[in-house]
Amino acid sequence: MSPSRSPSHGELMRLVEKQMRNWELARAQLTKPQPDVPPPSVADFVAISRSVASGGSQVATLLGERLRWPVFDREILQAMAGDDRVRARLYEHLDERDQSWLEQALRWVIGGELPKDDYLYRLTETVLALARQGHAVFLGRGADLILPPEHGLRVRITASAARRAAELARRRGITVPLAMAELERIDRERAEFRRRHFGKSANDPACYDLTISLDRFTVQEAVELIVTVLKRRGVVSEV
Repeated sequence: MSPSRSPSHGELMRLVEKQMRNWELARAQLTKPQPDVPPPSVADFVAISRSVASGGSQVATLLGERLRWPVFDREILQAMAGDDRVRARLYEHLDERDQSWLEQALRWVIGGELPKDDYLYRLTETVLALARQGHAVFLGRGADLILPPEHGLRVRITASAARRAAELARRRGITVPLAMAELERIDRERAEFRRRHFGKSANDPACYDLTISLDRFTVQEAVELIVTVLKRRGVVSEV
């Protein structure tokens, strides 16, 4: 898929199908919980927030490959939130206990009543349902703010403005000054999305467990850092 254009809806749906199949394979390998031990509300996850053109997408992709966890990025989550058929397939695996938990979690995240056709409602419902059923890497769309704060690992991937502008200019075939202006616009829009939907503190650096600058680490080193934290937490062993 060319980085110079946005994927079509059909391409996104094929990606969703691939990710869902990978997720189902990973889910089948999970150790069954003990009958007397209640399962956690969501499976272990990594939620990555990144500055545009920082390299966060590459980190998420390589991390998913390393862990053998599906990766649900911004475009996939947006497509799933807008496609009733895809969400219906996801919900086929939800039993009554899952549905009850999902309803409670939605009320907690949204903090009020929203019509079920509202985008934030559908996005929140999609992210929560995915995390309820299996390990995953989430990239963008405020997944780090949607998912239960007591679970998972929240990572911020960033880089200097100069590095990001040079990368965006290369991707789009534009000048660095134009790329810098575009970065500023996108950064403002993303910060406003988080603030509008999740409150004033949504852009607080303290929201993240780990912040990695790709000025100082390679993509591979960033993945190693995240995996090391997951190992220390007992989420994964040797991967």
